Amino acid sequence: MKIGEHREELARRVRVVARVGAGLLGAIAAAFFIQQVVRGAEYLELAENNRLRRLSIEAPRGTIYDRHGRVLVENLPSYSLSIDRTRTRDLEASLAFAARALERPAEELRAVLRDPGATRLQSTLLAESLSLPEVARFRVAQLEHPEFEIDVTHRRFYRLGAHAAHVLGYLGEVREEEVRVEPAIYRPGDWIGRRGVERVHDRQLRGERGERVVVVDSRGFPVEEFGRHLGRPGTSLELTLDAGLQQEAEHLMADKVGAIVALDPRDGAIRALVSAPAYDPNLFARRLAAADWRALVEDTRHPLQNRALQSAYSPGSVFKIVLATAGLAEGVIVPSHTESCPGWATYYGRRFHCWKKGGHGRLDLEGALQHSCDVYFYALGHRLGIDRIARYARMFEFGAPTGIDLEGERGGLVPDSAWSERVRGHPWYPGETISVAIGQGALLTTPLQMATMMAVVANGGRLVTPHLVAANARADERRLPIAAGVLEPVRRGLWRVVNEPGGTGGSARVAGYEIAGKTGTVQVVSQEAYSDTSQVPWELRNHAWFAAYGPAARPELVVVVFVEHGGMGSRAAAPIAKALYERYFGSLSDDVAAAS
Repeated sequence: MKIGEHREELARRVRVVARVGAGLLGAIAAAFFIQQVVRGAEYLELAENNRLRRLSIEAPRGTIYDRHGRVLVENLPSYSLSIDRTRTRDLEASLAFAARALERPAEELRAVLRDPGATRLQSTLLAESLSLPEVARFRVAQLEHPEFEIDVTHRRFYRLGAHAAHVLGYLGEVREEEVRVEPAIYRPGDWIGRRGVERVHDRQLRGERGERVVVVDSRGFPVEEFGRHLGRPGTSLELTLDAGLQQEAEHLMADKVGAIVALDPRDGAIRALVSAPAYDPNLFARRLAAADWRALVEDTRHPLQNRALQSAYSPGSVFKIVLATAGLAEGVIVPSHTESCPGWATYYGRRFHCWKKGGHGRLDLEGALQHSCDVYFYALGHRLGIDRIARYARMFEFGAPTGIDLEGERGGLVPDSAWSERVRGHPWYPGETISVAIGQGALLTTPLQMATMMAVVANGGRLVTPHLVAANARADERRLPIAAGVLEPVRRGLWRVVNEPGGTGGSARVAGYEIAGKTGTVQVVSQEAYSDTSQVPWELRNHAWFAAYGPAARPELVVVVFVEHGGMGSRAAAPIAKALYERYFGSLSDDVAAAS
C-alpha cells in the first residue's frame, strides 16, 4: 500500500472515531441536560425526601355538648406505639422487646403485623392507649430500637359511658374501600364515625388534618422541624339532648329491654332517646378486641340495635288515639256517641274480647279512652274500614321514617287493602280490621313514630320533625288536614286516662302536674281473651306501652315508654313515665330556684 493511501485510511478511521466520540459526548451531555434541567426538580424532591419526612398532624375531633352546654363527648390525649419494619434489623427481637415492655404476648403483636392492611413500607400501629411507664420504656430504648415510634393522638371519650350510646354512636377505623373512594378525605389509619351523631355529622366533626415536615438523620430520627401546617380542628356540635333527663331515663331502663323517647312537642327537639340494653362506646375508642365484638353481636338482646327507631312493634291501645281522631273527623261518631261493652263483641262469626272481663258497660268516646275499652273501638274500626284507618294513620305519619337526623330509621307498616293484594297476594280480610282497630295485627310502628304522633295531639294538630342537633331545628307549619276542634275530645279523654279514677294510666299521675296519656298492651302470642302474662316465660309476655304529654294544658314534654315483654302498659311503662316527668319538672323547679 502506498504511503498516501495509508494516511488516507488512517485519517478516515480517526474521523470515524471522532464522530463516535462526539456522539458519545453528545449523548452524555443530553443525559446530563435531562437529569439536571428537565427532571431536576423531580430529583431534587427525591433528594429532599431522603432527609425530610412528612408527618400527619391529627385534627382534634369536635366536642359534642348537650342543650345546657354539658360535655357529652370530648378528646383525651393518648399515646400509641408504631413499628417501622424498614428500620429494624431483627423483627423477632423487636417484637420480643415490645412484648416485654407492654407485658403482652408476642404472638398478639405478630398477629397485628400479619393483618393485610399492614405493609412493609408503612409504620404499623402495634398498641394504643399506652401508660406513661410503657412510654418511658420505649423512650429509654430509642437508640437500641429506632424502629419504634411513640405518637401522641386523640382518643374519643364518651362521658356518659353507655348512656346515650345509640344517640352518640362511636368511631371505627376507615376501611380500605373507603380510602379508595375518597382518598382526598381519608387515609389509612383514620378514624371515622360509624354510628349515631358521630356518623351522620362525621365531616363536620373530623376537621382537616395538618402536616409537619421534619429533617431526619441517617437513622430516620427527627432532628429539626422544617415546616408546619396545623390544619383545622373539627367543629363542635350542640345537641337538643338533656343529659340529666337522658341519664334518668337510662337508669329507669337499666334492667329492661325497650326504649324511651322524650321530645318537645313544640318543635320536635329530642330531650332523651334510650334504647335498652345499650353498649359502652368507649370500647370502640381503641381497636375493639375480637372477643368484645363477638360478645356484642352474639348477645340475644341485641345491644347494638337502636330500638327507638330501628325496631317496629304493634302499637296496642295507644293506636286508639288515631281511631278516635278518624271517627270524629269522618263524622262516623260524635263525642257523645256511646257503645255498650259486655266484655266481648262478635264480628264475622268470631268473638273478640275486651281486655276487661265482664266489660265496661256503656261508655262515650272520652270514657272509652279513659278505660281503654276494646269493644268501643272494635265498633269504630268496623264502621271506618281498613282503608280509612290507614289513611288517618299515615296522616299522623305512621308507616314512614320521621326524618330524624340519625341513620337506620325504619318506617314501620300501615296495612290496607292495596297492601294486602300487593304483598300477600290476597284480599284484605274484614276480620283483620277489628284487630287493627286496637293496634294489633299487621300494624307496626316505632317508639319514635309514637312520640311524633303524640306531639301532634299535644300541640293541637301540628306535625313536627324530630331532631337531635340544635342547628337542625326548623319551622314546620304542616298540620293534620282535619277541622279545628276535632282533637279536643281526644285530649280530654287522654287527660282522664291519667287523672280520673279508673283511668288505665293512673300510675303515671304526678303530684302538682297534670299529665295526659294512653296505655297500651300488645299480645305477643295469640289469645282468645286477655290474660295476665306475668308468670309465663319472658319471651311470651306482652309488650307494654305508655305515651304521654305534660303539662296537659301547655305541653312541654312528650314521653313514650316501650318495655319489651314488660306485661301491662299500666304496670310496666306508665310508672317509668311518671318517674321521668318527676325528674323533668323537678329540674325546672331547681332552675327557677337558682334563678331567683
